[in-house]
Amino acid sequence: MKNISIALITILSLGLFSACENEQSSDAYGNFEDDALTVSAESAGKLIYYQVVEGQVYKKGAQMAVVDTMQLHLKKSVLLAGMSTIDSKAQSVESQRSVLKEQLDIQKLNQNRTKKMYKDGSATQKQLDDINAQVSITKQRIQNISTQEASVLAEKRSLEAQVHQVYDLIEKSIIRCPIDGTILISFAKESEFAAPGKSLFSIQNTKTLSLKAYITENQLYSIKLGQIVHINVDSEGGIKTIDGEVYWISSKAEFTPKQIQTKEERQNLVYAIKIRVNNTDGNLKIGMPADLNF
Repeated sequence: MKNISIALITILSLGLFSACENEQSSDAYGNFEDDALTVSAESAGKLIYYQVVEGQVYKKGAQMAVVDTMQLHLKKSVLLAGMSTIDSKAQSVESQRSVLKEQLDIQKLNQNRTKKMYKDGSATQKQLDDINAQVSITKQRIQNISTQEASVLAEKRSLEAQVHQVYDLIEKSIIRCPIDGTILISFAKESEFAAPGKSLFSIQNTKTLSLKAYITENQLYSIKLGQIVHINVDSEGGIKTIDGEVYWISSKAEFTPKQIQTKEERQNLVYAIKIRVNNTDGNLKIGMPADLNF
């Protein structure tokens, strides 16, 4: 019995020593954080389709929700009808200008003949003045037609812009998955009213997670962007070590978060760093603690 007790104490002592040694050998501590992307509605209306399931994986481009677009389709029909009217008006203006140009060509021929006849004494001053007046009036009418045509074309461009705007709003009424990822939280339900800026769901690519850890000022000189570090996490078979890449280092110090310990017994001021970690097997979870070695 005494031997058993001694053996048990020895095992516990070794385990405690091993844990302390592992803790002392770690350079920093942190947690895998939530860097989810929140998707919001861009148009207002009833959600006539909403198929977002928390925990389910979706591919980029998958249709997630649809906002009612009936009013937009009706507005589009009105605008297209207006475009048809404008096109007819533009054709009418072009036809009038063509007729006036033909008249002007004939009048200019008559004007040249009348000028020659006037020099020869075969035409009177009144005849010359009359043909000059006709040419001047026709030119003014062509100028008025050109101004009218410019107005019609400007109106057509305005309608075209409104049509493109409606098409854009219709497209934005279809909410698609922005990335390959897992739905973390769903904020809406089918038949609810959506408004621009209203959050619908949050999604995160869990194939790559971000570990946020804290280091002391002395450790800043041992870490750099792009550096590969070793991360220790709990697993079914004990401690598992994986590699990660440092992609962000804070430029300012902050007070040590209560849940974080550092190598030097929780320094008052620490610097945050972020490490990108591959999680293709899905074993790493958001919020999971980890320690790392440089």
